[in-house]
Amino acid sequence: MEKIILHACCAPCASYPIKKLISDNFEPVVFFYNPNIFPFKEYEIRKNELSLYCQKNNIDFFEEKYDIKLFYNSIKGFEQEPEKGKRCAICFNLRLKKTAEFALKNNIKYFTTTLSVSPHKDFNTILEQGKIVESQTRVKFLEYNFKKQDGFKISRQIAKENNMYFQQYCGCQFSIRNNK
Repeated sequence: MEKIILHACCAPCASYPIKKLISDNFEPVVFFYNPNIFPFKEYEIRKNELSLYCQKNNIDFFEEKYDIKLFYNSIKGFEQEPEKGKRCAICFNLRLKKTAEFALKNNIKYFTTTLSVSPHKDFNTILEQGKIVESQTRVKFLEYNFKKQDGFKISRQIAKENNMYFQQYCGCQFSIRNNK
């Protein structure tokens, strides 16, 4: 099985993509890099839930250092953008680039993200940012639209079966505003 780095934002969103990648003969390595998550307590809850899920399923789990200042500097001027707007594209790029760099450092040829499982995320924006990062790093971005074939529904079912924590917003403080 070929290894693939799976950028993951939380356990519920990672559950179906992990199953799908395994069924496609990949060995997923979960990479948690989400400097956008606010507050830090929320970050810790999501990270710990995902780490536990990976541990239960014998999936390698790695975390990159939390750096919310980098996120804020990256999206400066785009704070008022709506969900699925320019702020999200910048955030996707930031996280996918770090994921590809991790893959490169570990001699892994492929990467993808769980972000595409959410109906609240625009797949074309994710794909565009993944391809930009691929061109910069030469690590192949695999175009998985995990929400297809009921991926979101399946991920929610797996999460319920495993009593996973369900967050109420995307992650950044601006998505809290947009969720109300």
